[in-house]
Amino acid sequence: MKYDLVVVLPIYNEKELVFPVLSSWISVLERLSSNFLILAINDGSSDGTEQALSAFADNSSVEIINKANSGHGPTILMGYRKAMKLAPWIFQCDSDDEMKAESFPELWENKDRYDVLYGARMGRTQSLARRIVTLCAGFTVKMLYGHGVKDVNTPYRLIRSTLLEEIINEIPDDTFAPNVIITGALHDRGARSLYVPIPYHPREKRGGGELVNYRLIRASLISFIQTVQWKQKTRQLGRK
Repeated sequence: MKYDLVVVLPIYNEKELVFPVLSSWISVLERLSSNFLILAINDGSSDGTEQALSAFADNSSVEIINKANSGHGPTILMGYRKAMKLAPWIFQCDSDDEMKAESFPELWENKDRYDVLYGARMGRTQSLARRIVTLCAGFTVKMLYGHGVKDVNTPYRLIRSTLLEEIINEIPDDTFAPNVIITGALHDRGARSLYVPIPYHPREKRGGGELVNYRLIRASLISFIQTVQWKQKTRQLGRK
C-alpha cells in the first residue's frame, strides 16, 4: 500500500479551525515518522472553509476533497472507502479540535497488538440532547452486540483496514452514524480492542455543524433504526 496511515477528517463550516487543526495533525504525524496522508473532506461548507483549506493545496501529506453537502455519516463512509485502498491503518477524527492530535501517539504506539484502538472521551460535557444521543447509541450497540463496548460513537478511532473492509462496503451510503454500526460490528467479530482515555476539550464557540436539540434527538432515532436494519440484514446473510 502507498501509506502506513490515512487520516479521515470530515470538515463542515470550520474556517477558523481548519488551519490550526490540520497543522497540529501534520506536526504530530511527522514526529511519528510515519508515511501518512490526511484526507481533508470538506462537506459542502458555506463559511469559507474551502478557501481556508487552500493553504494546504501544495502539501503532499494532505489531499483536499471539496464535495456537495451530504452529512457527517456519508462523508465518513466516503473517506473510509477511499482510505482502505491506500493504507493498512485508518484513523478517523473530527475537525472540531475537541480531541487533539497530541493524544494520537499513544494509539499508534500500541497498534501492533490490536485491531482497533478507540479514544474514549474523558471529561466530556454535553447538553441534555447530546446525552440522549449518547445513551441511545450505547443502548443500541449493547442491545444488538452485547457488553464490552464503550463510547460507541467516538470520533477518534484507529482501525486495521482489512477488518474495516469486511464491514464498510455493506453499510448504506446515507447512514447517519456509521461509526455506531462499525463499533458494534467490530465487537461482534471479536476484534482486539483498546480504549485509551483521551482528554476532551469543549469548544467555546461551536461552528455551523452544531445541530439544534430536536434534530439531535431525531438523529439518534434514525441511527437506532439504521443500526437495527443493518444488523438484521447481516443476520439474514449469515454474517456477524
